[in-house]
Amino acid sequence: MEQSHDTFTDLSLGTPVWFTLSACALPLGLLTQFLSAGSALFRDQTLWGLHGTIGGALSIPIMTLLAGAVLVPRLRGFGWWAGLICLLFLTQIGLAAGGGPLPLSLHPMNGALLLVASVVLLAKIERRRAQPLPGRSLS
Repeated sequence: MEQSHDTFTDLSLGTPVWFTLSACALPLGLLTQFLSAGSALFRDQTLWGLHGTIGGALSIPIMTLLAGAVLVPRLRGFGWWAGLICLLFLTQIGLAAGGGPLPLSLHPMNGALLLVASVVLLAKIERRRAQPLPGRSLS
């Protein structure tokens, strides 16, 4: 029996658009988080509100990715990364709510880990989408 990577199951069914769009939106939202925090820190203090709003809105693509990986059988290969992203996001919220100097100092580092994990997941999704469909030749 031929072994295939678990993210390559049911390629003929494709990768849902909502899953791919969520994976694209997440790194863009996280980059916006870094930009708004940097701008608020060095220029305009009012941008902290924007930083918090975007942070809350990021829960939508994160929960969408996790739900897709858990509920859609062909996306289960992404479950580990979607779960890690969700865990890092919950940690991020906890660090922001912690209030003390140590939790707040770890907040940017955890945000960077979250960004890296989201880019890895997006790369894995794009790798799945680039696979040739069964029964079709590449020529």
